[in-house]
Amino acid sequence: MNRYLLDTCTFLWLVAGSDALSKAAREIIRNPDNEVFLSVVSAWEIVVKHGINKLPLPQKPDLFVRRQREDHMLASLPLLEAHVLTLIKLPGIHHDPFDRMLVCQAVAEGLTVLTPDEAISQYPVRAVW
Repeated sequence: MNRYLLDTCTFLWLVAGSDALSKAAREIIRNPDNEVFLSVVSAWEIVVKHGINKLPLPQKPDLFVRRQREDHMLASLPLLEAHVLTLIKLPGIHHDPFDRMLVCQAVAEGLTVLTPDEAISQYPVRAVW
């Protein structure tokens, strides 16, 4: 079984049915043989951006994230101490703290990140788009 972690934008494009979601990402997410995760870090990012009016949502973020994660059969990935401590090993390529933590989780858990963000692919983590 292959294991994947969605970047926050990938999750948002998935739930919106956006053409911005790559064909490869769409196929990976739909394949029942793959285990696909949405990190609590992405939930945190969505709540923060919604709270400062940078991310409009059709419902409150707590309902939206949970419902969409379940509807798309995504597993929830908690943030663990081991994930956070991986941060010390990362070079300062990406300055977005949410993306850096997603990279830490992917490194610590051996996950492939589904992301269009080229900066993420510069880290010692597998990225697909």
